Parts: sequence; structure tokens; C-alpha cells
Amino acid sequence: MDTDSPLLAALADDLDGSFETLVVEHQDRLYSIALRLLGDPRDAEEAAQDALVRAYRALAGYDAARIRELRLRPWLSTIVLNLCRSRLGRRGSVRASLSLDAALPGELEPRTDSAHGPAETVATRDAANDWAGLLRTLPVAYRSAVVLRHVDGLSYPELALALDRPEGTVKAQVHRGVALLRTAFEAAQRQEREEMTA
Repeated sequence: MDTDSPLLAALADDLDGSFETLVVEHQDRLYSIALRLLGDPRDAEEAAQDALVRAYRALAGYDAARIRELRLRPWLSTIVLNLCRSRLGRRGSVRASLSLDAALPGELEPRTDSAHGPAETVATRDAANDWAGLLRTLPVAYRSAVVLRHVDGLSYPELALALDRPEGTVKAQVHRGVALLRTAFEAAQRQEREEMTA
């Protein structure tokens, strides 16, 4: 059963009265997607907010039956992806890498593992920074597919819906994106070893 069905029914019956629930339930994941794609917290916050505004405007134009039939997670993902693609296109260049461990909305500080000491926490953050940088080197099509699958946790059918591509295509994009990440990681490791021995 779709866990968003009660929310969709509420939105269909009273958009203004229930839209805040949609915002509360989905704002963090939209921000997280945007942050992983854009790499800048301010840009990500703007993209997430713009996505919610666009979602509200779209829902206001839909009839109740269409709202009830929506696949909410992929639909919202599509909106934020399109906004991120537009921002990336306008930006024209890649910004400095951002940690995948960065503070999420509602958190004052980046997450740490209190069960381990400072050295382990720093090592974990360094590794996350490395992966975040590698992720942003991927072409946008692969990056989008990997982020939606492995960061946001969309299923392949939801991913296909969000990206408006056949399921086989998105599976291939995720597979290829992960393979490119692995190759880039291995190359970075080799380069690091060479620099240490030089």
C-alpha cells in the first residue's frame, strides 16, 4: 500500500488545510536531493522551497481524482530534479565538494558518531567528502539516478517515474553511475598511494 495515500486524499479534499503536512513530510528529503546534486546548502534550500511552491501551484490546478492518483515521492523528486538541472545549467561550473555528512535541516552541527573518537569521526567525514566530490563529477543523468536510488531510496519503478525513463534505462544509469564512482575512487586511491611513495 502507498504510504502517501492518506496525505493524497487529504490534499484532494482540502489542499490549503493539508499542504503543510506535505511540506513537513517531504521538505527534508527534497533538500537532501538538492544538496547532493547542487553541492551548496543555499542553492539546495532554494531549490527545495521552489519545488514545494511549484508542487502547490500544480496541485491547485489538478482535480481531486488526479491528486489521489499521484505517486507523490517520484512526482516531487521530478520537480526538484528539474529545478536542480536548471540551476546546474545556469551555473555552468562545478562548485567545491560538500560533505555527504553535512548538517540536515533541523540539525545545528554536522552529524558525528558519538560511539567513536575524534579520529574516527574525522576519517568518516573525510571519506564522505571524498565520495561527495566524486559524486558531483558524474554526468547529471548518472548523478540524478544514483542520488535518487542510493541517497533518497526510491525503488526502480519510482525512479523510472521520477526520471521519466524506462525502468531498464534507470537501472543501467544507476549501475553505470556506481561503476564510474568506483573507478574514480580507485583512481584517487592509486594517485594518493603514488604521492605518498614519491
